[in-house]
Amino acid sequence: MECKVKNDIGTIFITEDVLLKVAGYAALECYGIVAMSSKRATDGIVEWLGRENLAKGVQIRSVDDVLEVDLFIIVEYGISIAEVCKNIVDTVRYKLEAMTGITVRKVTVTVEGIRV
Repeated sequence: MECKVKNDIGTIFITEDVLLKVAGYAALECYGIVAMSSKRATDGIVEWLGRENLAKGVQIRSVDDVLEVDLFIIVEYGISIAEVCKNIVDTVRYKLEAMTGITVRKVTVTVEGIRV
């Protein structure tokens, strides 16, 4: 999937890999998040991913020239999950829109686990 941004000079093509990394780094900046996670479809095992593989904890869909983002995260114990998720949604939406110029319709956060 590639996203196109048109301006008065020309057209900019942004690859899916770039969008995944921007969303992943934006999420990891937020307080309370420990790691991104990825669920393997074959056996349902949750993997903890470091910074080098954080794009695997993010899924992006382009619908009608706007983005829908799904994040899979691990949060820290003792912190309000609702507040962490709200902060992640706001941060990821802002960073994607500011850095790429593409509108984000929805950001969905799935908490896969809690680190004690």
